Amino acid sequence: MSKEWFYGAAGWLIVLVFLVGLEPAIGQAPPTENKGLTVGSTATIDLGPEIGVQGRTLRLRLLTIAPGGVLALHSHKDRPAVAYIIQGTLTEHREGGWVKEHHAGESWPVGTDVTHWEENTGSEPLVAVAADVPKSGM
Repeated sequence: MSKEWFYGAAGWLIVLVFLVGLEPAIGQAPPTENKGLTVGSTATIDLGPEIGVQGRTLRLRLLTIAPGGVLALHSHKDRPAVAYIIQGTLTEHREGGWVKEHHAGESWPVGTDVTHWEENTGSEPLVAVAADVPKSGM
């Protein structure tokens, strides 16, 4: 096998990867629909009359994700949030390949300008409390 043949084959492989796209080579695309998600008790309060933050609501939700379930790709742009895991392990995937596991008893700020999706890869239901400040009506 000559060097020229090798370089030619490598060049065509690079072209093929760019034509087909990198996604199949590095994994599946993020999910676009929720699976196994149950939104339980939800409480909201309009922050306008309470503290003068017009057009915003404080929302608290109980989320349960079945084993193998996912919370589809979504953005927190202009919608800060915090989460707390009551039971199970949540695997969070953010843009750029960032992956982190969150365990029962852990809380963390999601922050703004975050686009991510989560999954329950464990064998028990994941139960979490999520609080966010969406625009009213979301």
